[in-house]
Amino acid sequence: MPKIIVLPHEELCPEGAVLEADTGETVLNVILKNDIHLEHACEKVCACTTCHIVVREGFDSLEESDELEDDMLDKAWGLEPESRLSCQSVVDSEDLVIDIPRYTVNMVSENH
Repeated sequence: MPKIIVLPHEELCPEGAVLEADTGETVLNVILKNDIHLEHACEKVCACTTCHIVVREGFDSLEESDELEDDMLDKAWGLEPESRLSCQSVVDSEDLVIDIPRYTVNMVSENH
């Protein structure tokens, strides 16, 4: 069973976390079911960038992003070559190490 290692994030996951994932699940769904409250303002339909992550290890195990995701990522704060939207990143058999960026371009947070 693959794991998602979440690097420490000051607000969302101060200690970091190691999460069990099932192949075929999205990274966002794994994160949410483990009580890490990553924003997802568009309800997981690839229409915003609030669930932006940076895949530090295991990036090549993910399917390539499509044109819609690439267009959305162009709007993300802190974009890096290994950036993905967690709602579109489907876990395969390899472990992933992810970093949650400190900011999003969302002006209003649904949870605050």
